[in-house]
Amino acid sequence: MIPLSRPALFVIAVSIALETAANQAVPAESEITARDEKTQHQEHPDQAHQHEEHGHADEVEKIVVQATRSGRIADEQPIRVEIINREEITEKATMRPGNISMLVAETGGVRVQTTSPALGSANIRLQGMFGRYTQLLADGLPLFGNQAASIGLLQIPPTDLGRVEIIKGSASSLYGGSALGGVINLVSRRPGDEFLSETLINLTTRDGQDLTSYVESPLSDSLKASLTAGAHHQKSEDTDNDNWIDLAGYERYTVRPRLFWEGEQGESLYLTAGFMTEDRRGGTTEAGVVADNSAFQHAQDSERADTGLVFSQPFGDIYTFSTRASAMVQQHDHRYGNTREDDKHESYLLESSVSGYTEKSDWVVGVAYQSDIFASDTFPVFDYTYEVPGLFAQLDYEMTQEITTSYSVRVDEHNEYGTQFSPRVSVLYRPGDLTVRGSYGQGFHAPTPFVEEIEAAGLARLEPLESLEEERAETASLDFTYTFGDIETSFTLFGSNVDNATELEAFSSTQSGTPDRVRLINVEGESRIRGSEVLLRYYWQDVKLTASYLYLDATQSAPTTTGREKIALTPEHSAGFVAMWEQHGNFRAGFEAYYTGTQRLNNNPYLDKSKPYWHLGLMGEVTTGRVSWFINLENLLDVKQSNEHPLLLPERAPSGQWTTDMWSRNDGFIANAGVRVKFGQ
Repeated sequence: MIPLSRPALFVIAVSIALETAANQAVPAESEITARDEKTQHQEHPDQAHQHEEHGHADEVEKIVVQATRSGRIADEQPIRVEIINREEITEKATMRPGNISMLVAETGGVRVQTTSPALGSANIRLQGMFGRYTQLLADGLPLFGNQAASIGLLQIPPTDLGRVEIIKGSASSLYGGSALGGVINLVSRRPGDEFLSETLINLTTRDGQDLTSYVESPLSDSLKASLTAGAHHQKSEDTDNDNWIDLAGYERYTVRPRLFWEGEQGESLYLTAGFMTEDRRGGTTEAGVVADNSAFQHAQDSERADTGLVFSQPFGDIYTFSTRASAMVQQHDHRYGNTREDDKHESYLLESSVSGYTEKSDWVVGVAYQSDIFASDTFPVFDYTYEVPGLFAQLDYEMTQEITTSYSVRVDEHNEYGTQFSPRVSVLYRPGDLTVRGSYGQGFHAPTPFVEEIEAAGLARLEPLESLEEERAETASLDFTYTFGDIETSFTLFGSNVDNATELEAFSSTQSGTPDRVRLINVEGESRIRGSEVLLRYYWQDVKLTASYLYLDATQSAPTTTGREKIALTPEHSAGFVAMWEQHGNFRAGFEAYYTGTQRLNNNPYLDKSKPYWHLGLMGEVTTGRVSWFINLENLLDVKQSNEHPLLLPERAPSGQWTTDMWSRNDGFIANAGVRVKFGQ
């Protein structure tokens, strides 16, 4: 049974109330239309209210991308932007309705890396770069923080997403130091001209339940609104009976209203606010102990509140003034065994820009102020306040009908790390059916205590940060895309060099010589990532086949030799295959197979190198009228890392962690099934 506590009842009550209130909505059909050239330049990307969610996602050829600021359609962007459309989001929402981890994980070049085996938290690695370099945005706003915690990825439901935009490689020229490795922009669904609501109920074989609801409605001719709310529950599960919780238990509630206003003169205003509360539990079971014969509970209680706005005002036929602002406050109550850590994260953004166009160019210039604050009640020595005013500019210039270039630059004045210069240059070449894109960029990242290992261990054994330098990187890519008939092909070469990467170093604080603490240092030498991606997609009647392959050669300076070693938890080979058979409005059936190759393991007493593994899944959905029934079977081979070696360490790591790093999955086979009900159009 789904636990219908007050927040869960609130989700249902709000849906019914908004449905009743919207009976006077004006009927109209929402369609996706291509912009003509003049409208494309006049309208700021935040005014691009696309309607993928109303059932025509496969027909979309002209999507105005928000993440690059220029307001150009995706096909004409010199910067490569990968789009996950509403159709794919709907598919993944039936597989994992509680969060977006599966949605982004099955995109080429993207890896969701578990950072805390006890809590299941994870971050997003783009083309082999660390997850802390990835900026996660919502409608272009950092509503999850300028440097979002890994657990945040598991607290974002996909219910209200219209599409997802992914930029791989340094995007510091667009968004500052939080986007050293790239950007993932979650674009919300835009309300149509009549009432629509959708409720999803999901149950799993691991005693998990999800209830999500989405409502949209016009409030007047110029004002529209949407509301998303969710209640999610998971019972703690010990899948391998070793008295350590492999599937963290949680109870989470979310709510997010949005308002969209468009004036008669082309001006627009977008307002949003969100609230999330979650209690998450992991560690030993009631009967379990770790190697020192003590129980070890790993838990985290979270509360997050955020708000944001985007305003756009055209002046004449050429110029547009835009401003955006956001604020986020997140409080955590951590428990690591007998240690309790209470802290608060805050982030703020204020940005204004002016954009315009000529016959052959689009340009944007602006100013920005970002603030990132961390305050710990338990360990105030790690408190920091980063204040970063900056200037940015972008110019897209059509040199010929076949060649378009993009130049962007940003100068940030960081209060701790000084002046930072972040340029990026991109070129688009389209001779006929072939599309070639090349990009080169530089960027920076301001170090914080929250590297991946701290997610699992906490701050108790970390030395105060001293004499750290900013992490800097340069990235480059060359992309070829060719479409012939029903076959789409894409081939990408990419590389990155990272200087001053930070990592934890173990040391002994006593005369025993046994490491019992860690400190954060800048790694000597350069981390290098070289790789390639291949994507093939074939359409045959109602069937879509997709195959992908990723090669990564990721190395860093070896600490004990003059040579180089593989970067840990970075598979050299990975591949995927998806077959989807779908008739819109009737049914869909799909099969997925994903391969992950060997990885170097760090500080793992059982293995130096992981074993390759496959992840297989099946899904099906049948729609009758307004009701859709779905079932999903995940991890058909019942892959568990604990089948290869124990998850628990024989002794506690110097950082305080009691488990090995996660290089595979540990939830085993799991099935989920549920129903989606739509009301309105």
